[in-house]
Amino acid sequence: MPNGSIYVPRDEKFTGASPQNLYETFWFAGRKNRLRVRAAIAAAGFLFGNLLGSKLGLNAFVMGVALGAAAGLTDLVVAWRLHERTAVWRGKRRGEVRTGRLLRLGLRRHGYQVMDGRAVPGEASIDHLVIGPAGVWIVDNEAWAPDVLIARYGERLFFDEKFGTSVAKGLIGAAGTMAGLLTKETGIEVTIAPVLAVHSGRIKGRAGLVTGEGLTVAYPRKVARWIRSHDEVRLTPDQIELLSRTAARILRRMT
Repeated sequence: MPNGSIYVPRDEKFTGASPQNLYETFWFAGRKNRLRVRAAIAAAGFLFGNLLGSKLGLNAFVMGVALGAAAGLTDLVVAWRLHERTAVWRGKRRGEVRTGRLLRLGLRRHGYQVMDGRAVPGEASIDHLVIGPAGVWIVDNEAWAPDVLIARYGERLFFDEKFGTSVAKGLIGAAGTMAGLLTKETGIEVTIAPVLAVHSGRIKGRAGLVTGEGLTVAYPRKVARWIRSHDEVRLTPDQIELLSRTAARILRRMT
């Protein structure tokens, strides 16, 4: 990072600049290069389409235009998605809003209840509480810089060179506190699994998900599918309803 190394001369252009602002600056500075690359990709698609059309006895020009346009559009979509992945980290989107929408879209029709913005008065707060046939989860949100590598080595989580213990401990503690409250109030034995939805950053794990130290870390779009993968039925519809009503009563809504 600028100003972060004794081996790199201090550049006054970056004094006081945040990583997010620098990212935006470099992104827009690279626009011309991305357009040149996109044009080259589209031209390659056009040439390939011409050859393919001729070989198949189709209109070579039309085939070339179609494949060239498809190739250019694909590159545009890929670039847009890469940029949008950093929107929460850049402060352009709210992570809890996006994750809440994805959870409701992916879970409600499967019998799950999703509650947003809940807190135990005087203790931990969470972004989402999920209650359904396979159990109960708390889901929190975090945004990291796009180059931060999230991985598990052995049983330990790492965020780049930093241990994930502090993050895992906080969420595991919140899960334990809420599980105890729900069990006491309902008489239903409850265990709660913590999940961290990561906006931006790079997860080194199969299918954008990694688990370690009792915590699952996943991209927001992967969380609902991961919860549904636990297909064993532990809670009946009546128990889900009771737990949801109890949670709504005892867990304060965050404002």
